[in-house]
Amino acid sequence: MALIGFMEIFLAAICFVVFHLLGKSHDGLPKNWPLVGMLPALFLNLGRAHDWGTSVLEQSRCNFFSRSPWFSGMDVLVTADPANVHYIMSTNFENFPKGPEFKRVFDILGDGILNSDSDMWRAQRRVAQVFMNDQRFCRFLAKTTRDKVENGLLRVLDDLSQRGVEVDLQDLFQRFTLDSACRFVTGFDLSSFSIEFPEVPFSKALDDAEEAIFYRHLYPTWFGTLQRWLGLGMEEKLKRAREVMDQIIGSYIEMKRVELRDGTSKVKGDENGADLLTLYMVENETLGVLECNDVFLRDTILTFMIAGNNTTSLALTWLFWALSTNPSVEMKIREEIKSVIPEEEQNLRVFKMDEHMHKMVYLHGALCESLRLYPPIPFELKYPVKPDILPSGHKVDPSKRILFNLYAMGRMKSIWGEDCFEFRPERWISEGGGVRHEPSYKFLAFNAGPRTCLGKQVAFTQMKMIAAVVIHNYEVHVVEGHPMRPSNSIVLHMKQGLRVKLARRRL
Repeated sequence: MALIGFMEIFLAAICFVVFHLLGKSHDGLPKNWPLVGMLPALFLNLGRAHDWGTSVLEQSRCNFFSRSPWFSGMDVLVTADPANVHYIMSTNFENFPKGPEFKRVFDILGDGILNSDSDMWRAQRRVAQVFMNDQRFCRFLAKTTRDKVENGLLRVLDDLSQRGVEVDLQDLFQRFTLDSACRFVTGFDLSSFSIEFPEVPFSKALDDAEEAIFYRHLYPTWFGTLQRWLGLGMEEKLKRAREVMDQIIGSYIEMKRVELRDGTSKVKGDENGADLLTLYMVENETLGVLECNDVFLRDTILTFMIAGNNTTSLALTWLFWALSTNPSVEMKIREEIKSVIPEEEQNLRVFKMDEHMHKMVYLHGALCESLRLYPPIPFELKYPVKPDILPSGHKVDPSKRILFNLYAMGRMKSIWGEDCFEFRPERWISEGGGVRHEPSYKFLAFNAGPRTCLGKQVAFTQMKMIAAVVIHNYEVHVVEGHPMRPSNSIVLHMKQGLRVKLARRRL
């Protein structure tokens, strides 16, 4: 009996401790406790991490300092404050490079432009800017996108609508944009987008890598080292994913070398244009700034493929989710498409990228709303080189992380007003009827300052083309009762995808 009494007291004591560890402080914010920091509250809310983080930042006026467990070295200032973003990304840019910790977390990207700093980053950015503005690449991009839409996307959507079957729209868009990105980056096609929806090792490896990198943000360095040593957990998953991606990208580099050696890959004077890999391999030596070896090409290809895939596919997925709950917005987009397309072309199913896409202002606003509320990259880490004081008054030093919460930024009333949770494309349209510009430190979907995304206009053109084609040609109906919540990843996937049925519209 004495033993039973002791156990009851012991269990009651544990419950008491856990209750207080997971409880909130008097101001309603999560507690930062000795030894364990905010870890209990974090794990308690891991299933709704994005919305929980938004709530915390709303209560704490866009800034919250989170202490890590003892000896983990992971103290972090979480911020959704535009003044802090502007200071870090622009005003004092040199004090906040990507740094060695960022490179450790994202080591799968190697020395690509997203991981690089200082002179190496500047050199890579100059070369990338030259090649992405090259008319040969622009021609190839336009031709590739139109071909994939006309001979790939429409055929698959027609088949699905005729059979009346459900499809995961997120998976469909990811397959389409991954194939497209692989095509305009390397000149080759992963062939993941077809009626059969085949299993594609590269796509699976990419999903695994993104999930593993997300959890790297939650556990200390020593825990990852232990996992690698034991060959288990997220670190083992990441290792296997990297092996798959390295093998596939390596084969593309070798095939491209063969093409160039045999003269089957034309560049100069070719009216069809050239992919980025070809331009890097043929033209880079004339720029004299980078050593174009296989390792550099691998890192560059993977970086561009990831950048060219996630923003487009996820923005489109979340757009169609938003349209399913805002039918009036979808109707206005259809009306806009009809108004900007010449009457003799309105029965066509694919539109001209250059001539029509820039006129679709309301569709542009709808895509901006999708990116505001559901940013494909929901958070970003920064590290100061020297001690600094942010505009919010918070002191930071090299021992502290700074985390931009982009998901929360789009939901702050202090930034976007009382209607910040509403899906309103009108907020992006000026009084003159053009696209309203919002500063990048407020709308961070394409980064800000010197690191602003080079492919922003390319992404918008592709997104508008794909969205316009789908909205013009099909009715998209989300399956009733389908659960919707973001997954825990470094990109904002829908955890259960987006199950829909399609119906062909009469034009």
